[in-house]
Amino acid sequence: MRKVTCTTILPAPAEKVWSLVQRPETLLFVSRPILTVTPVHGPFPEIWREGDYEVSLRFLGILPIGRQHVVIVHQPGGQGLYRIRDAGHGGIATTWDHLITIEAMGEKTRYTDEVTLDAGWLTPLVALFARGFYAHRQRRWRTLLSRG
Repeated sequence: MRKVTCTTILPAPAEKVWSLVQRPETLLFVSRPILTVTPVHGPFPEIWREGDYEVSLRFLGILPIGRQHVVIVHQPGGQGLYRIRDAGHGGIATTWDHLITIEAMGEKTRYTDEVTLDAGWLTPLVALFARGFYAHRQRRWRTLLSRG
C-alpha cells in the first residue's frame, strides 16, 4: 500500500468547488487528456450518488488500461469542510481509495487529493503515476475555474 497526497489552493469559494466535485462531468474534464473515463453500464448520473460505477479507462485516450470501479461514498464534513471518497478498485489497482477534501479559505479553497493504493508489485509505478495524475488534475481544476 502507498499513500499519495496532492494539495493546491483554488481561486474559488469552497461551495463552488464542492458543487463541481459532485458532477461526473467534472471528473471527465479534469482527467483529460491523461485518462479518458467512460461509464460501462449506461451514462453517469448528473450528480454523484453513493454507489458503484464501473468505468473503462484509456491512457491518453488511446491505450486501454482496463476497468475500474468508482465507488462513491459521501463523507462527513463540517463548517466549510466537504469530503467525498471513491473507495475504488479494479484490474491494475486492486485498491484505489481516493479522498477529496475541500476546505474553505474565504474566497479561495484548499483542495486535497489523497489516494491510498495497492497494485501489487506495480505499486511503486502506480504511485508515481498517481502523483503526476493528481498534479495534472489540479492544474485542470484551475483551468475549469478560470472559465467561470
